[in-house]
Amino acid sequence: MGPIKTVEERCRKCYSCVRNCPVKAIKVKENWAEVIHERCIGCGKCVKVCSQQAKIITGCIGETQRMLDGPEQVVAVLGCSFPAFFHDIRPGQLVTGLKRLGFCEVHEGASGVELLHDTYRRQVDAPMEFPLISTHCPTIVDLIERHYPHLLKNLMQTVSPMVAIGRFIKTRKGKNTRVIYISSCIAGKFEIEADPVSDSVDTVLTYRELNQMFRERSIDLYRLPDAAFDGRPPQRGRLFAVSGGPFQSFGIQDDFFNPDFLATEGEENAMEIIRDLASGRITPRLVDIRFCNGGCVGGPGKNNRLTTFSKRTLIHKYYQNKDIPYATAAHYRDEQSLPQFTRKFTNKYHRLEPPSGQSIQQILQSTNKFVERDELNCGACGYSTCREHAVAVYQGLAENDMCLPYSLKRLEEDHVNLAQKYELAQRALEQEYGDTEIVGRDARTLEVLNLIGQVGPTPTTVLIRGESGTGKELTARAIHQRSQRADKPLVALNCTTLTDSLLESELFGHKKGSFTGAISDKKGLFEAASGGTIFLDEIGDITPKLQAELLRVLDNGEIKPVGGTSPIKVDVRLIAATNKNLELGVKEGWFREDLFYRLNVFTITMPPLRSRLESIKEMVHLFLGRASKRVNKTIVGIDDRAIKAMLQYPWPGNIRELQNIIERAAVLTQDSIIRLENLPVVFSELILQNPGGATPASENNFRTQRDKHLNQVEKSLIKRYLQETGGNVSLAARKAGIPRRTFYRLLTRYDIQGENFRVKIPE
Repeated sequence: MGPIKTVEERCRKCYSCVRNCPVKAIKVKENWAEVIHERCIGCGKCVKVCSQQAKIITGCIGETQRMLDGPEQVVAVLGCSFPAFFHDIRPGQLVTGLKRLGFCEVHEGASGVELLHDTYRRQVDAPMEFPLISTHCPTIVDLIERHYPHLLKNLMQTVSPMVAIGRFIKTRKGKNTRVIYISSCIAGKFEIEADPVSDSVDTVLTYRELNQMFRERSIDLYRLPDAAFDGRPPQRGRLFAVSGGPFQSFGIQDDFFNPDFLATEGEENAMEIIRDLASGRITPRLVDIRFCNGGCVGGPGKNNRLTTFSKRTLIHKYYQNKDIPYATAAHYRDEQSLPQFTRKFTNKYHRLEPPSGQSIQQILQSTNKFVERDELNCGACGYSTCREHAVAVYQGLAENDMCLPYSLKRLEEDHVNLAQKYELAQRALEQEYGDTEIVGRDARTLEVLNLIGQVGPTPTTVLIRGESGTGKELTARAIHQRSQRADKPLVALNCTTLTDSLLESELFGHKKGSFTGAISDKKGLFEAASGGTIFLDEIGDITPKLQAELLRVLDNGEIKPVGGTSPIKVDVRLIAATNKNLELGVKEGWFREDLFYRLNVFTITMPPLRSRLESIKEMVHLFLGRASKRVNKTIVGIDDRAIKAMLQYPWPGNIRELQNIIERAAVLTQDSIIRLENLPVVFSELILQNPGGATPASENNFRTQRDKHLNQVEKSLIKRYLQETGGNVSLAARKAGIPRRTFYRLLTRYDIQGENFRVKIPE
């Protein structure tokens, strides 16, 4: 496990880490992008560029505190770059702060640089067959071990200054002494995991982590007195952290006209010189490479306010300061033999399976790259070329969606498809719930229409009551269409179709992980309908728990998702419907009284079909038109015997039953007319029982007789307009002063064919 990990919940797959990783050690998974530790070189670029803070450095504060609380002595070693990061306090104050944390000694890491002076000189001065690469930057060492193993022979067989000072301290104070190195280097955490480094430094703490420890212990460094450093006082080793510092520290002088010694820094320069060395294009004696810009001062620090140049200046000023307090202990002053500073390196190269040419071609084609000119090489995916990206997809490091042109093309296609589906849905809704949402001219239907017209423009909560199949949802849609929210969504839900827990999640949403199967956050219907209307059918079936949640929505306009901690404001008009006696529910205790009064603000009671028999003919003609389109048949009418049977039927299923029976009959009919034989057997039995077709008493009243005469007049007028226009329906509609769609509907109602009125030209 490496020092960099991914917080999966924060990662949004922006691919910033992929684009910035110099060795592409990022694997894109289904919901996040994780670090591949076998390939990672610890440069920390992914941590730096992650705006979501999904990539974090594994903390060592807890481990450090356990050591400080333990029986062993713990020594702190400050990296060479510390003057650039703790520039606003005196070195002596920092030493005092560390000792108050519990460290028994505080050393400068620059002493480790000077411990390596003779070792470096011997290797540089010895005859060599190939260029040497310095080994004090852990990122460069990891880069070679994991990605350029053929350069392992070029690495100097020398430990880093961090390891050198750690071994020195443990040989003088004993192996049980704990050494904690404090620096800006993330890759140092990698280095101490490698063998045989683990015998020198126990853990690496970053400057940020040290600063956090000071805050947690309420240690104000600015108020502390000065204390002296322990160990050996360094000289030129203090310049090691900045560009050119290693050559100064090891006494290496370069000839401008004969560049045997090269020094470079920064990601781009480091990668270039590694490639040049790997290909043999350059052959210097020694190459000093540091991955961070500006040398070791370029790593993550206590803050990011200072530039690389200002940090270099601080290092130089610290080197020139002669007043730094030191109190070297006796066991560090004597001239005992130094420990071994040699190191072996390991081939950690992890070979990935190379794809075949055919596999690459298939991946390219899956992202709409069929010919060479389709490969834009835009770099948005993080790879230099489209083919490199295709290789990464094959090896499981990347995915097709990382290709920006491909994703944009898919978004455009999805937009077009959604727009087409939206238009089709709008047309279907217009056909289903158009001008004839609620048909019928009986008194009870007209009363319902009047109530809809009154309550529609208001924000009032509406309770629609009535038997199943009486058109409660149609009424809710009519109210919504007449409201000021008509341009916002209408969301409908039947409360009897879901269990209690699923209904709560459906209405109010849920947070990821709130229950088994909740793999992501989900918006509830109340949040989705915000600004519009929500229609809850069969509200009498919800449990007391959901009744309480619903009451809170009505009272406060707030919902709380399942598993959520903070409420969400919503602006929703509620329309509810039920076929139950809610007053009885309040009396028996299965429905909350306070919720009943919040719902029962404005009530519309839908009449059953058996009390609206005057409107059956109109409904039948409406449903005939819909059934004709649905079953793809031309059906022009229904015979009188079928209508008479329908007028005698009690209709327990109400309008829904009527619509289903008409559609069934439309399927069964062999011609363009629905006959009694096409209806269920019960209708034929009704005719046999009452051959005369008893007319309901309601058909003898004044309103019914008036409607019959009006229909005769209306039919005569339609025929007259068609005769005057020679059967031209559009012209007849204009002449009548009514919409053509309405004129066609009248033709269907009275079974009139426009073709019968066309003027025939004699042959």
